[in-house]
Amino acid sequence: MKVLIVFNREPYDNTDVTWNGLRLAKKLVENTQDVRLFLMNDSVDMARDVCRPPEGYDQDLSAMLKDLIRSGVPVKVCGSCMARCGIFKNHPYFEGAEKSTMQALADWVVDSDRILTF
Repeated sequence: MKVLIVFNREPYDNTDVTWNGLRLAKKLVENTQDVRLFLMNDSVDMARDVCRPPEGYDQDLSAMLKDLIRSGVPVKVCGSCMARCGIFKNHPYFEGAEKSTMQALADWVVDSDRILTF
């Protein structure tokens, strides 16, 4: 089954929404599902090396994303959002997080069995 997870929220927004989405992605991969991630809006910060957990937060969301990439999960990040969104506007995305387009997201939507948003 092909599962597309779309992230939209700022990684460290005083909730665990993004953390839970990444945890779900990891479990789906462990259960041999074909998982793909697309980051847009303020979630693009998660794919930047300059993004660090705030003091007192016990999870490194960028490290979790890198672990998913190392396990073979394709990660695409909105190219338009690079300069428009996040605290770290105009900072590059780290290796393995592919700068992408709305067309690529549209293609993934059409080609997915399940689509989840966080």
